[in-house]
Amino acid sequence: QVRLVESGGGSVQAGGSLRLSCQASEFSFVRAKYCLGWFRQTPQSEREIVANIASTGTTNYAESVKGRFTISKINNQRMLYLHMDNLKPEDTALYYCAARLGRTCDDASSDQMFTYWGQGTQVPVAS
Repeated sequence: QVRLVESGGGSVQAGGSLRLSCQASEFSFVRAKYCLGWFRQTPQSEREIVANIASTGTTNYAESVKGRFTISKINNQRMLYLHMDNLKPEDTALYYCAARLGRTCDDASSDQMFTYWGQGTQVPVAS
């Protein structure tokens, strides 16, 4: 059973930076095809894609975070990261990492496209 565990959340001031981590287990990053993603959700909104990265290394970002957030992975450590710079109060959310196996990130902007999820890590951004 694939397991994903996020860490790195916490309170931050607007304009600050934070790095979220996601440790995967029972899942090899060396396998042929997969897509890993970061999503976020607030009590007032549905879960939305923040960024994804394919097994090939191709990345995609939501317009709202382009130029500020960077998604990356380290294959041999089975680690996924989301580096967030110039954080804004509207970035406040519960952040999740997610994975889908056997496919790359084509059409992977919806949470319904992902099978495995972490428990989430909270990121409150103070103004």
